[in-house]
Amino acid sequence: MYTFLCKFVSNVIKYIFMKNRFLLSIFFLVFISCSHTENTSDKVKNKQKQTNKFAIVIHGGAGTILKKNMSVEKEQKYKAKLKEAILVGYNILKNGGTSLDAVEKTINVMEDSPLFNAGKGAVFTHDETNEMDASIMTGNDLNAGAVAGVTNVKNPISLARKVMTNSNHVLLYGSGASEFAKEQGLTIVDPSYFYTDKRFKSLQKIKEKEKSVLDHDEKSAFYDPDIKNSKYGTVGCVALDKNGNITAGTSTGGMTNKRWHRIGDSPIIGAGTYANNATCGISSTGWGEYFIRGVVAHDISAQIEYKGISLKDAAKDVIQNKLTNLGGTGGVIGLDKKGNMVFEFNTAGMYRASVNDKGEVVIKIYKQ
Repeated sequence: MYTFLCKFVSNVIKYIFMKNRFLLSIFFLVFISCSHTENTSDKVKNKQKQTNKFAIVIHGGAGTILKKNMSVEKEQKYKAKLKEAILVGYNILKNGGTSLDAVEKTINVMEDSPLFNAGKGAVFTHDETNEMDASIMTGNDLNAGAVAGVTNVKNPISLARKVMTNSNHVLLYGSGASEFAKEQGLTIVDPSYFYTDKRFKSLQKIKEKEKSVLDHDEKSAFYDPDIKNSKYGTVGCVALDKNGNITAGTSTGGMTNKRWHRIGDSPIIGAGTYANNATCGISSTGWGEYFIRGVVAHDISAQIEYKGISLKDAAKDVIQNKLTNLGGTGGVIGLDKKGNMVFEFNTAGMYRASVNDKGEVVIKIYKQ
């Protein structure tokens, strides 16, 4: 049977060659072209090697962070805390731990520090209270948890994780989130725990300017340079573990002088936080309203998935073009499935750090 088929095909080709040499030529040209395209595609795929088998990146907020306004002592404090935080997560990853554990424990360190606008260092609302938001997402199953308007939970990111793993919901708010935290055995503190002189004085300064300089014009006050700069301050972390799983998390005290229980992008999945093993993990920081409108974190992932571009190019387009054109300011950190890192922002600075699978620590603050 096989011999018969071979002879039959051979005779058909001879017949075509005799009757229509032109048609046969076209056939071979198309075949060669397709083969070349497939080989080229294979070569490109082979060049896309794993950059890092595991890695971790963090941020401590973005905004008008200028070296001329930063004392040497203050700069050292920020760098030391960033290093302390990221090494906690790195050691978890190095020892085979999950990216979920690495992200939570890393953010816990920053939440416990008064240096950052999250947890202990949370800014004050107009009513002189502290209302915190947080979210976390795992890229292997697209599961997520978030909380908003929390006032008495020591570590909001840990509560966000409990919402993700121990409830049927994604986002809990206010007193309900606090009640759930108690049921889960998380550390509950008196709201006074979050008081810091620095944050309280910042609130009073903004209130005084609203009252005396801007004559109660809230719209003008919102766009005043001094008041605009109060919007920034968030902590975030993205980690890739040895199993190829990506987790992203974000925690914040929100905007200084915020009113009416305002909620920013940090607890909004797709805006402040997003993770997908097939693409990347992202944590955002900046003017939250614009990150929500631009669905910034997910947009970066979507560009990688649908346009087939790199994490670097996707983040640059979203932050430097889309977000900037909207009028938004801030930045993102991210990791893709190959361990490539990104730190993209359109502000003067962003507290940030990274550690690769070789243990190399990089810590930066300013744009340069």
